[in-house]
Amino acid sequence: MSWWMYIIVVVILLLGIYAFIELVGWRTRWLNRKTGKTAESMYGNYADSKQKQRRYARDHGGQWRDDEPGPRAPVEPPEGR
Repeated sequence: MSWWMYIIVVVILLLGIYAFIELVGWRTRWLNRKTGKTAESMYGNYADSKQKQRRYARDHGGQWRDDEPGPRAPVEPPEGR
């Protein structure tokens, strides 16, 4: 191998490492972005019926409360996305 091939191989390896780091950083930022969803807003989609919740609370020594959760300020998603 000629000396210039060593340089090309090193440059290609460095570009590959840089591309990998950029891809991982972009994905991390994307997965950790702020959203407008809260546990309270998603809970209704996955909750059991009120009867099942009462029965579960009674069977496990808890108590059931019929009140709604208190008012909460909505989280605004970041602008520019």
